[in-house]
Amino acid sequence: MSESFDPRLADIGADELRGRVILVTGASQGIGRAVALSCAQHGATVLLLGRNARQLNEVHARISAAHGAERAAIIEFDLENALARDYDALFAAIQARYQRLDGLLHNAGLLGQLAPIEHYDVPTWCRVLQVNLTAVFVLTQILLPLLKASEDASIVFTASGVGRVGRAYWGAYAVSKAAIEGLNEVLSAELSGITHVRVNSLNPGATRTRMRAQAYPAENPESLPAPEQITRAYIALLGPASRGISGGRFNAQPG
Repeated sequence: MSESFDPRLADIGADELRGRVILVTGASQGIGRAVALSCAQHGATVLLLGRNARQLNEVHARISAAHGAERAAIIEFDLENALARDYDALFAAIQARYQRLDGLLHNAGLLGQLAPIEHYDVPTWCRVLQVNLTAVFVLTQILLPLLKASEDASIVFTASGVGRVGRAYWGAYAVSKAAIEGLNEVLSAELSGITHVRVNSLNPGATRTRMRAQAYPAENPESLPAPEQITRAYIALLGPASRGISGGRFNAQPG
């Protein structure tokens, strides 16, 4: 059961993700970049989705140099402004090249602003909910047939402490992450027992990222673990170590 499983302690092999095709959103920097590189190191073919072409190319170059160009593909995609035809084209491209998808990590997100609900900027609210929730739903929905085509597929939603226990002034970000937990539960219940697709959420915790610096500008970043230090839980949830585990809420760090 998910209650007794801890992805931080899972036994991970060097080729844990060998032969798997995994899509990582927000793969150009921070946690997404670190997880994408770790997925490739553990044997996966990684689809790098993001909107910064230069940074995506840098990640692709790292993977290509270490493992071969065929082990990574760039998907330049704007989750804030993508239209239905963009999602359809994304599905068609993955289907044509790989015929399936074994893992989907929803990592991309926007912080928005830290402000009381009474004064929260409405356009900012809409942008955050679009990227952090609506685009996650649409991308999951459009890619589900490819995940179902896998013999052992995993969806991982990025959670947050403020989405599990609401905190004043976190506004749209906290609300979007609370909704992600609901989506995790609903989708897991719908897919469990009838597909090979498992669904879980993972809270990365306080990590040395640009978003963290935005939220806590006075914090010393050196006091936080780097993204590369928290990837173990991601590999466990995306790979066979978590087979049969679905609907769980997990943490990448203690506490």
